[in-house]
Amino acid sequence: MTTSSSINRDQEIQNLRELIADIDSGMLTTVDEDGTLHSCPMSTNGNIDADGVLWFFIYSSSHKATEIKHHQYVNVSFVSPDRQRYISISGTGQLLQDRNKIEEKWKPQLQMWFPKGLDEPDLTLLKVNVNKADYWQSTSSFKPKTIIF
Repeated sequence: MTTSSSINRDQEIQNLRELIADIDSGMLTTVDEDGTLHSCPMSTNGNIDADGVLWFFIYSSSHKATEIKHHQYVNVSFVSPDRQRYISISGTGQLLQDRNKIEEKWKPQLQMWFPKGLDEPDLTLLKVNVNKADYWQSTSSFKPKTIIF
C-alpha cells in the first residue's frame, strides 16, 4: 500500500531528477580538515536514483575521500544558466567500496577520469543521501522552491 507521503516523496524525487537530467556535472562541496569549504566539479551523468541518492566515482585515497571521512555533510550545486535553472542539494556523504554497486553504476565515459576503469583498485563510490534540495527556475523568483527528503 502506498501512502500519500511516499507518493509526494516519489514526485519530489522525480522533479529533482528532471531538474538535473541534462546537467552532467555539479560542484561537490565538502568540509576540509581545517573547517573550510572545498568544492570541485563532479560528474553525475545527470542521475538521481529512485531513493533520492546521488552517486559519484572517486579515488578512495583522494583528498575528497579524506574530507568525507572526517565530515559527512556535503552540498552539490548544479547550474544551467541557459535554462535559468539553479539547484543546491544538501546531504550526507558515504564512501562505498561495494564491487557490485560499482559495476552497476559504472559508465564507459568515466574512463577518462579513471583510466583503468573497473580494474582501478582505488575506485570508490561516493553515495550522497539527499536531505534537502533548493532550486530556482527563472530570474523572476528570488525565493527558492524547497524539497525536503
